[in-house]
Amino acid sequence: MIQAELYDDRACLLGEGPLWHPERKQLFWFDILNHKLLSRDGDEPLEWQFDRTVSAAGWIDRDTLLVAAADALLRFDLVSGHYEPIVELENDQPDNRSNDGGTDPWGGFWIGTMGRKGQHKRGSIYRYYRGQLRRLVPDVTITNAISFAPDGSYAFFADTREQFVWKQVLDEHGWPKGEPSVFLDLRAEDLNPDGAAVDAEGRLWVAQWGASRVACYDQGGTLTEVVTAPASQTSCPAFGGADLSTLFMTTARENLAPEALANEGLAGSVFKAELGIRGQAAHRVVV
Repeated sequence: MIQAELYDDRACLLGEGPLWHPERKQLFWFDILNHKLLSRDGDEPLEWQFDRTVSAAGWIDRDTLLVAAADALLRFDLVSGHYEPIVELENDQPDNRSNDGGTDPWGGFWIGTMGRKGQHKRGSIYRYYRGQLRRLVPDVTITNAISFAPDGSYAFFADTREQFVWKQVLDEHGWPKGEPSVFLDLRAEDLNPDGAAVDAEGRLWVAQWGASRVACYDQGGTLTEVVTAPASQTSCPAFGGADLSTLFMTTARENLAPEALANEGLAGSVFKAELGIRGQAAHRVVV
């Protein structure tokens, strides 16, 4: 078991969506409920305020991110702070918002949605690729764990409410091939899969909401490593650092009772752990 240490102590209400930008060598993450994108430039904390819910991102080039908002995918300029929509996302469903997302090896950006109050099976998972947004998975309650094998042969995704992580085989263009299979069934352990990252060897590192940890499973689904944090609501990991061997972890304060907050003074912070295990570099989004 590895204990993570503090990376950034800004208390996010719902910290999510960490992204290590491989060209900038810089971590970005979101406070979904406070409509913020956060980062650091060395010791200097950085923040960008949005006028809507934002939850996940991919990188287009050194100074441009694709940002998933509640009703659209946005092109965001890190230098000017300007953003504009690329494509609409469920803008006819105001009670929904974006949640987990990630970029596949072909440059396709996968984004999950969910009901703002976690309504049953209100969410879906989409893929934006070369100007086209296509729904891949309907009827998901809380979309999470979107991540990809190093060779692009399969993707993972989860429904946190159902406590399943699925494995989806992909075709030669990155589209789903056949039906997904259950990779992890965490119901017996009452574990809630949240965001995830896949390392360079194909192992899945998945945050487990309410369990104060990110857990690593090998390709057969066997638990091999656990990274803990002093915050119960661990939400999403990302590999970064100079050689991609640092595991960053976002956390949340949302819905914690006062007594829980008193015991979790760092809830909502970002943590890091040096693993000696390499992750994958985030893929560039093809727009």
